[in-house]
Amino acid sequence: MVTTDLMARARAGDGEAFGQLVDPHRRELQVHCYRILGSVQDAEDALQETLLAAWRGLGGFEGRSSLRTWLYRVATSRCLNALRSGSRRPPMNSPPPGLDPPEPTRLGEVAWLEPYPDVLLDGLADSAPGPEARYEAREAISLAFITALQLLPPRPRAALILRDVLGFHASEAAGILDASEESVTSALKRARAALRQLPPPGPGHSPPPPDSAVERELVEQLTLAFESGDVDGIVALLTDDAWLTMPPAPFEYQGRDLAARFLTAVTRGRTYRLVATRANGQPAFGLYVRDPRARVAHAVGLLVLTLAGGRISAVTSFDKSVLPRFGLPRTMPD
Repeated sequence: MVTTDLMARARAGDGEAFGQLVDPHRRELQVHCYRILGSVQDAEDALQETLLAAWRGLGGFEGRSSLRTWLYRVATSRCLNALRSGSRRPPMNSPPPGLDPPEPTRLGEVAWLEPYPDVLLDGLADSAPGPEARYEAREAISLAFITALQLLPPRPRAALILRDVLGFHASEAAGILDASEESVTSALKRARAALRQLPPPGPGHSPPPPDSAVERELVEQLTLAFESGDVDGIVALLTDDAWLTMPPAPFEYQGRDLAARFLTAVTRGRTYRLVATRANGQPAFGLYVRDPRARVAHAVGLLVLTLAGGRISAVTSFDKSVLPRFGLPRTMPD
């Protein structure tokens, strides 16, 4: 409970009291910023801006809403400002030198996307969504959902997150967005309509529970196949319509045939080592290439798996710049 004493001390300039007020909400606010921005670094920056703005503006908090709701208003405003700035998006990458991949199925529209370490999801004060939420907490952090959000315009994106992910009431969402309930409802309808265009998962395509026997077996099989260069073994673990994607490179490949051709290109002349971790509530791996001249392995990226039943429906590859957030080194003894 927010105590009158803590609020009074914080308004008087007591930083420790301010910390006690906002610390319980830090992690959920960072996840909120990540959903809007699709980038861990941008989410961290937005969170710091949010806390600074809240510290400076605490005198203007009149208590008409909860402190949590007010902090969401500040955070959402900072995220929408970041989206409007347009300076945060990197150029799309080309294939690395020496790699000759097949023609992609399509060019992806979402270039600015980063994986979210599961360790940052631990200790959330309240991971359960509100009563009006449409998405479960696990689905609402998955890479597929975060990717879909990035295709929405900023305000409909924020409206959908506030209403359907966090479960805020319409009046609360309107207050957070500093808009009328009618405009928020209109933005939400547009966002829901856009997400309905995405193909629904087929029967039996729900992911197995985290750390279940099915998930552990898939992780073990993929590790063995990848480290032994067994492309057929990797492809056998994929669904027929599996996707391989690699933001910020726009190339996206669908289906086992193209997956086999792409994997053949990236494994030719290379031996890999996989180090297990987790991202976005999904199994993930630090990907390392063994040095043929020394007993060392060099980092090349991070793989995140999307599971469907007992198969892999998507493999998303990120470059090695994301590894430090997962506590993974650039090189390791082999």
